[in-house]
Amino acid sequence: MKRLYTILALAFLASACTDFTTDKELMTGLKEDITYLASDDLEGRAIGTDGEVLAAKYIADKFREIGLEPKGTDRYFQVFKVNKPSNPHEEAVIGTNGEGISGRNVVGYIDNGAEYTIALGAHYDHLGYGNEGSLYRGEGQAIHNGADDNASGTAALIQLAEIYAGKKANYNFLFVAFSGEENGLWGSNYYSKNSTVSIDSINYMINMDMVGRLKEDNSLAIYGAGTSPVWNEVINKVNYDSLKLVTTESGVGPSDHTSFYLQDIPVLHFFTGQHEDYHRPTDDEDKINYPGMIKVIRYIERLIDNLDDKERLAFTKTKDDSGDSPRFTVSLGVVPDYLYDGKGMRIDGVTEGKPASAAGMEKGDVVMKLGDSTIVDMMGYMRALSAFESGDETTVEFKRGEEIKTAKVKF
Repeated sequence: MKRLYTILALAFLASACTDFTTDKELMTGLKEDITYLASDDLEGRAIGTDGEVLAAKYIADKFREIGLEPKGTDRYFQVFKVNKPSNPHEEAVIGTNGEGISGRNVVGYIDNGAEYTIALGAHYDHLGYGNEGSLYRGEGQAIHNGADDNASGTAALIQLAEIYAGKKANYNFLFVAFSGEENGLWGSNYYSKNSTVSIDSINYMINMDMVGRLKEDNSLAIYGAGTSPVWNEVINKVNYDSLKLVTTESGVGPSDHTSFYLQDIPVLHFFTGQHEDYHRPTDDEDKINYPGMIKVIRYIERLIDNLDDKERLAFTKTKDDSGDSPRFTVSLGVVPDYLYDGKGMRIDGVTEGKPASAAGMEKGDVVMKLGDSTIVDMMGYMRALSAFESGDETTVEFKRGEEIKTAKVKF
């Protein structure tokens, strides 16, 4: 009889710890979410457009189906207005009054009766038909569907909400899909200063922006690793999938985690890397790496679960990595591989008609020297570029496989 009780107890514990969201269910949900959010019907989800409204409604409906508590100011929605001045040197005014562009954050909540809350976020807006921020140089306008940027992060947010709606945890969970990120972190800026839960109750914030294109080497960038001493303890501990983790200390960066870091909240931002389709009409659903997305989601889930018995995470201010970046006015016309950790600067894409293309450079080449400057890393590459102006000519030395090549370039 004692043995029977032991077996039943173990079976109960196994059942209680089971994640009822399977990888197959994740795959189905991710495909459904990204296919809709990155469809032409939403016309690129630019803030203040009908496509943004449709996307917001879709996310709210998903939150409702999952069973999240509405935590906006109007059910799931938190509407804000942005008055963008004509003077480019003046900052946009974000609030609820006056005229301007209307955006909406979508906010859901899981109340576990805990003292502290974990915030998870992703922006769902994109560039519409391009305009400001687009790297498209073709004729006419084209819909920028933003499958990776950032239907991927939004879909991951929805699936993590599904996971934690079915789990017991010692924290509450706040899920926010932000708008206006592409224009200057408008939605997260507004939310962090007008939060619908006490900002002091937020233990840490996890942001997902462009998590849909995990590369063959499984490189995953994690920004904000210096914003709490706990991060470096747990980041490698939960890496069961042999992801190649590339960490950055700073809590400041070009995505929504920055808004929370500036409120003295520990943050982590997840990113699977830059690519040739970034801010172009070619960022479409069929290029998403769904198995890679599942790896990222499971990693985040393990990280959250590993911290479930922790109390308040200590916050640490970090150096702003972007503050010392050199300024340059010319470009080789390449997409750098920001996750490359070898010597030099590896190219992840080449733009037709630009200096690198004219010099015969290809994706995968590693720039080793530009002019008189030896390139050790990304910062060295930017410093080398800052020495040139439009019309200058120089030589570039790059590595292709084991072969070292030299070519002339004109900016």
